Amino acid sequence: MTVEQGVRFLAGALILISLALGHTYSPYWYFFTAFVGLNLFQSALTNWCPAMWVLRKLGMKDASCGLERKN
Repeated sequence: MTVEQGVRFLAGALILISLALGHTYSPYWYFFTAFVGLNLFQSALTNWCPAMWVLRKLGMKDASCGLERKN
């Protein structure tokens, strides 16, 4: 799994978990859903995400690592 795939997986999992918690326990969990969405939005604009940094520290590689360009 690459860092890019890991970020998408983590974001999707956190959104689904927070939606379930908001539905089951408290609607305040929807603020966490909004936080994840805003983080994805800012990541798209700045190409920087704290989750990417953590996943790289855990040993995940970027999608472009090890791939050669084909001409």
